[in-house]
Amino acid sequence: MTLRPWLLCLTTLWLTGCQYMPAPLAPHSPGVAMPNASQGTPSCTDALPDFDDDQCLLPEWVAFGLASQRGDRAWREGTLASLAGETKERRLARAVLLSWGGSGQQWNRASELYKADLASAPTELQPLLRYWLNELEGRRRLSGQLAEQRSANESIAEEKAALSEEIEAMAEKLEQLTAIEQNINLRQQSE
Repeated sequence: MTLRPWLLCLTTLWLTGCQYMPAPLAPHSPGVAMPNASQGTPSCTDALPDFDDDQCLLPEWVAFGLASQRGDRAWREGTLASLAGETKERRLARAVLLSWGGSGQQWNRASELYKADLASAPTELQPLLRYWLNELEGRRRLSGQLAEQRSANESIAEEKAALSEEIEAMAEKLEQLTAIEQNINLRQQSE
């Protein structure tokens, strides 16, 4: 009969314990509300980040950065079209978007935008933008080193091919000289 209290206790915990379990975390993407019930803050639902709402500033920019990183080319192009304008927040949003594009030209443009407008961003956002700029500069530097290495490998391959041709030409000349020497030796022996 000692099992009965334990079963009753476990059943009670099982039935009432579900309310104390944390809700599963859903991935956040731009345009999806991010409720913050514990602090009573409004949900951050802007599809494109801005500087307007201090409470949503970092969540919106982080979500946009993640979406930019995960987005495909079509999404980037569509979002880039919606980021037209020359306000600082639009230019910085373009920098975030372009920094995850695949080409060196996009990376160069993103770097220019970051450097031009980073100081005009809200102070709470500047460390994040500076981190993204540093990360972008690291990728640009590695890409440049890779291009230099490929160029060096190509020039080594070209030099190797030129040396091979030179060796073949010298081998042909050596064969010709050997043939001439043999002819001279045969003439000297026949005289």
